[in-house]
Amino acid sequence: MALRLLRLRTGRRLQAAARRWRTSLQVRVIASTMVIGVLVLALVAAYVGLRMRDGLFDARVTQVLQEAARSTRQAQGTFDSSTATTGADVQTLLYDVSSAQRTGGATPREVFLLRAPGQSSPVRVGAVASDATLVGLVSPALRESVTDGAQHWQSVALPVAGGGTEPAVVVGQPVDVPVVGQYQLFFLYSLQAEQERLDLLWRTLALAGVALAGLLGAITWLVTRQTVHPVRQAAAVAERLADGHLTERLPVRGEDEMATLARAFNEMAGSLQDQIARLEELGAVQRRFVSDVSHELRTPLTTIRIAGEMIHEAREGFDPVVKRSAELLAMQLDRFEDLLADLLEISRFDAGAAVLDADAADVREVVVRAVEHAATLAERRGSWLSVALPAGPCVADIDPRRVERVLRNLLVNAVEHAEGSDVVVTVAADDQAVAVGVRDHGIGMTAQEAQHVFDRFWRADPARARTTGGTGLGLAIAVEDAHLHGGRLEAWGRPGRGAHFVLTLPRRAGIRLGLSPLPLEPEDDSTPAPPAAAPGSGGPDPAALPALLADDARADAQADARADARTDAR
Repeated sequence: MALRLLRLRTGRRLQAAARRWRTSLQVRVIASTMVIGVLVLALVAAYVGLRMRDGLFDARVTQVLQEAARSTRQAQGTFDSSTATTGADVQTLLYDVSSAQRTGGATPREVFLLRAPGQSSPVRVGAVASDATLVGLVSPALRESVTDGAQHWQSVALPVAGGGTEPAVVVGQPVDVPVVGQYQLFFLYSLQAEQERLDLLWRTLALAGVALAGLLGAITWLVTRQTVHPVRQAAAVAERLADGHLTERLPVRGEDEMATLARAFNEMAGSLQDQIARLEELGAVQRRFVSDVSHELRTPLTTIRIAGEMIHEAREGFDPVVKRSAELLAMQLDRFEDLLADLLEISRFDAGAAVLDADAADVREVVVRAVEHAATLAERRGSWLSVALPAGPCVADIDPRRVERVLRNLLVNAVEHAEGSDVVVTVAADDQAVAVGVRDHGIGMTAQEAQHVFDRFWRADPARARTTGGTGLGLAIAVEDAHLHGGRLEAWGRPGRGAHFVLTLPRRAGIRLGLSPLPLEPEDDSTPAPPAAAPGSGGPDPAALPALLADDARADAQADARADARTDAR
């Protein structure tokens, strides 16, 4: 358990450090500078230390070799001037030379007088050493090298009391001893004093490196703070400006580059404030103009409508040309009224006056009503409406009137572009949202066209007529209705493979939508075979939805009139 808690705390600390690294420019600059600085200081310290070590060692070895050569000459002189003739005299002579040479150098040293390899003498004389326990430091390889008559040396590790070792050097050279022949004289020098000086140098370099690293970090922090602090202030002011507080400005101090940046930022903010104020004023004027024009047109439109209906009712007594004109007049008056209604609705959205009358409702019932409304048009266009509803209720806080208007627009748009193919309506829900998808298999649209399909008065093909008498504002109003609910309306399409519109609404107000319960891109975007009209096939049941097959006389008359108008236009 304790180990798990430790891992959890370590993971949180690592996550916090990673978040701090991602969100703070100052931390990244200081950390990068410190890493690079410490690396450079370590390389410099290593270079200086190695050069000092090599210098101290080379200097000491040179001194030792010179001293050993001088001591060897002195010892050889002593041997040459000796009058010893017996083994005892030679042994005494060796002890005397060893004692004299041990203290004869600039620093204490150990002296070994060893018989040269391969030498023999009838007089028995042993080796002499100032410390017999250290004779083993003279390696056979060094003794073999000394046999050539020259001076040779070797680095060794000198054991010390209490354990451990210290660096040392063994220097050897042959000497001729009376009576017994050739011996080898070795001097053992300790280099501990040089090692202590080198250790002191390493410690000094380490302390200097730590001090320089700390100084470098402090300087970097100070410099980055002077640079990052104004940037943070600018970011905070920019966020305030983005939130609508257009009077926010940066404080200007001094005359340096940061002060110049602050002045330029303030000038930009002032210019943006002026531009936004002018745009808001222009937008208000435009919205007021559209609203006023729409309202003012209602009175003459009502008069024209009354006169038009009277003319339309009396059309049977007119000659064919006048009769046709009366029918066209009635049809265009219907479209004009729809356009005025849509313009008023758009002006309410633009003015922020649209009100959501939300209540808990089952989205499935709204979908059924919208399908019933579009069934007659689908039948006339030769399209089959198929509805897939979930078994359980799909209750959400919605304005049924607005949601039904969105679905009617989507269905009419799908039927118009399906070109006689099937239109599939799918409802899906999860714990957070309810989604309704309208899928047709008609002419489709490109991905670029799908980005503009909700623009006002936009057409993928400007030459294509609105065969159902649309105003060009239906999808624009639909997406505004979706946003008013806190939802979204998305479009997908492929040329020749149809389109798919998905309306996603939150179940409760204030829920932030994530993924939609329905994928925007259909799993199968190929044109399917027409479904059988059997019960359970997913299509509307005529017995359950009698309105789908009802004979509406007014709709028939309007459809016939619009068909005749299209024929005349072509």
